[in-house]
Amino acid sequence: MKKLSTLVALACMTVGPLLATTASAQFAKPEDAVKYRQSALTLIGSHFGRMAPVVKGQAPYDAAQIKANVEVLKTLAALPWAGFGPGTEGGDARPEVWSDAAGFKQKQQAFQDNVVKLSAAADAGDLDKLRAAFGDVGASCKACHDSYRKKK
Repeated sequence: MKKLSTLVALACMTVGPLLATTASAQFAKPEDAVKYRQSALTLIGSHFGRMAPVVKGQAPYDAAQIKANVEVLKTLAALPWAGFGPGTEGGDARPEVWSDAAGFKQKQQAFQDNVVKLSAAADAGDLDKLRAAFGDVGASCKACHDSYRKKK
């Protein structure tokens, strides 16, 4: 019995770190992480931008269409952050993403929180609330870009 528990413990100590390394290595190469996060952020911009004409009063308010875009946006809002791991520097990201990880995380969280509020506004069907929440999401995007994205 003692031999079996020792063997199990040894197996866990050997295999455990290998599994953890595999789980944290989501991308084969750093440039794969850059492409992933850029793709996710492009899709976020697309679905967010589709709502802009409605919010600006340039297109009729279609609650179902807004809800559909917000639902996709809620999913997308969680995606790009996995592509900002250690060793994935590059693309349009400034070095501050990694040197100010806490600030970057705070901006990321503000964005995700504002997307949740946008979702609640879309569910309520109130265009004025939608406009306010849309503005907050846009402001959180801008705040992060101003601090952590290279100027174009």
